[in-house]
Amino acid sequence: MTAKPAAAAARATVYGYPRQGQNRELKKAIEGYWKGRVDADTLRQTAAELRRETWQQLAEAGVHEVPTGDFSYYDHVLDTSVMVGAVPERHREAVRTDALDGYFAMARGTQDVAPLEMTKWFDTNYHYLVPELGPDTVFTADSAKQVAELKEALALGHTPRPVLVGPVTYLLLAKAAPGVAADFEPLTLLDRLLPVYAEVLADLRAAGAEWVQLDEPALVQDRTAAELNAAARAYRELGSLTDRSKLLVASYFGRLGEALAVLAKSPVEGLALDFTESGAGNLADLAAAGGLPGKRLVAGVVNGRNIWINDYEKSLATLGTLLGLADHVDVSASSSLLHVPLDAGAEHDIDPQIARWLAFAKQKTQEIVVLARGLSGGTDAIAAELAANRADLASRADAVITRDPAVRARTAAITHADGRRSQPYAERTVAQRAHLGLPMLPTTTIGSFPQTTELRTARADLRAGRIDEAGYEERIKDEIREVLSFQEKAGIDVLVHGEPERNDMVQYFAEQLTGYLATQHGWVQSYGTRYVRPPVLAGDISRPESMTVRWTTYAQSLTERPVKGMLTGPVTMLAWSFVRDDQPLGETARQVALALRDEVTDLEANGTSVIQVDEPALRETLPLRADEHAAYLEWATESFRLATSGVRPETQIHTHMCYAEFGDIVQAIDDLDADVISLEAARSHMQVARELAAHGYPREAGPGVYDIHSPRIPGVEEAAALLRTGLEAIPATRLWVNPDCGLKTRGWPETRTSLENLVAAAREIRAELPTEAA
Repeated sequence: MTAKPAAAAARATVYGYPRQGQNRELKKAIEGYWKGRVDADTLRQTAAELRRETWQQLAEAGVHEVPTGDFSYYDHVLDTSVMVGAVPERHREAVRTDALDGYFAMARGTQDVAPLEMTKWFDTNYHYLVPELGPDTVFTADSAKQVAELKEALALGHTPRPVLVGPVTYLLLAKAAPGVAADFEPLTLLDRLLPVYAEVLADLRAAGAEWVQLDEPALVQDRTAAELNAAARAYRELGSLTDRSKLLVASYFGRLGEALAVLAKSPVEGLALDFTESGAGNLADLAAAGGLPGKRLVAGVVNGRNIWINDYEKSLATLGTLLGLADHVDVSASSSLLHVPLDAGAEHDIDPQIARWLAFAKQKTQEIVVLARGLSGGTDAIAAELAANRADLASRADAVITRDPAVRARTAAITHADGRRSQPYAERTVAQRAHLGLPMLPTTTIGSFPQTTELRTARADLRAGRIDEAGYEERIKDEIREVLSFQEKAGIDVLVHGEPERNDMVQYFAEQLTGYLATQHGWVQSYGTRYVRPPVLAGDISRPESMTVRWTTYAQSLTERPVKGMLTGPVTMLAWSFVRDDQPLGETARQVALALRDEVTDLEANGTSVIQVDEPALRETLPLRADEHAAYLEWATESFRLATSGVRPETQIHTHMCYAEFGDIVQAIDDLDADVISLEAARSHMQVARELAAHGYPREAGPGVYDIHSPRIPGVEEAAALLRTGLEAIPATRLWVNPDCGLKTRGWPETRTSLENLVAAAREIRAELPTEAA
């Protein structure tokens, strides 16, 4: 079937692109700047070169309109805070003294000043810096970054479209600043913020922008009538400005729902919508609303968050339907390509047949261009590409790797009892306290210790053949001995082996499970200069042999104190991978859970009494619409219990979560039935402890007192103050003392001092407790 040609040629575009460079040049330059090895001018030159390369690659691929302003040294929401002058009082002097250093101080903090809080960008693993606002906030426009990058692209001969976080999403993502009443609603500042956006839009128009993109992903979530009215008011006002570029309001990560009619009626010139599986319903909603007469529609038909090739025929069918619903239809991905790696062509170690199924940012750009050609010229114009696409899709559907009968039989045999501990928590905790003999306010860490240059060099030496396996293992043993020795001297109660043998908390396990593929260059930004390589979950999952038992039992042989076994939970294994899209997520989660269950029982059988199964992605993966929460949380909590419920009552199960909003999933945290949970709490001033208390959470918890995502060292009194706040919500009999997260990204000097301070704070608080509590 030949698609009907559009009245005007469809254009190919993207909302945003990975920032780091093929070899993570941006990460290296920024970290070099922090260490004083790179000066500010060199950092800026590196950034400009990366932008130039990105725009050139997009233009050469056939993208007609390139994004500008999406580039960031750290985070695009932080860039927006700078653009609107929302700099916290404690950072203003640093920003006035040196804008670049002040910017990084907001992101990372200094020894004397705390950074902005950090949390997940909707349901992704990208972290943004949370704006701090209050009734006294005064916004001021600073469009220098956005204008400069626009002018760079224009000077290079491109057609640029500046990309800004929209005002409604910006305010909905913000929080009340410290000292401001917790019930303060940042959205009440909209009328104060809109004139600043108007000024920025005027500056961009004066600099030559024909179109400006305003991202409003918050509108794909459930929104109140007041919030929808605010969105209507915002775009009525911005759309009515006379001194502005054309406006494209972009939504992504899901169905726009009630906000679609609001934006369709506004006087903006274009909308961008998600038409992939995550945006299911947008097509029907758009038709029901009567389409977008007089407007441009940018159709996100290529998945911007996963790495599987597009189904051209399916996408063309969607695009063909959309031709009758808008004046002009262009083609894009469903979101910024920030969430996928750069180039699948760089993965030379993946089976060539499987490589044909993969599309990273570069390949997705090519898919967008092909679909735009097909929409404009009909299917005959892309006949060769369609034939190749059909063959690749058929190859994947028929591949042996995707189906393992033994795995499927075991999954089908799961019973309700498999997901339940043999005794309730009230009985288990008595057995665990007797078995472990821990003090009040026990201290521990989350798992990883600093990944030193020596460790990374050892892994590189092993890969290059400069040392053999035996030599590498001796280096790992040396590191484990050092980590354990430090913890014992520092007075930590429940130890970890430090994970020196692990490259990443998901990749390490993926490399030992069937059904997973590892990449060599598939880096994706998590936050700031932290990049991860999500593995590719391509087929059915099983565990051929134990994955962690050897090193955990070795560590336990060196100490009388309990050493935690450390695993990554099933939901996080999915969330931080590029997961298969050919079966329900719940089915895949159960397969991973069974593999982990085998590991948990092996650890216990080999003498491990405390086992931590991390689920930091439980909240992150929560669907953006409330009507989808129950189904997700049912399989998510079931998979955790399935992984952890096969142990004896005296074996203590821990879990860990970080950098997300937990208030709306406290019941799910309860449903995990873990004996101990550790959570991020330092930047949010123990908010999660209060949320657990309000719920009546009955088990043990360790809200973090050391923010490991900042280089600053918390003092004893700072940690003690946080513990005192925690004790207002959680009784001393159930409170643990720990950092927010793993210490992999920190250096040894700051780690030593911070953990020594943490232990000293715990001892100080123990001494303050009533005798009966202590």
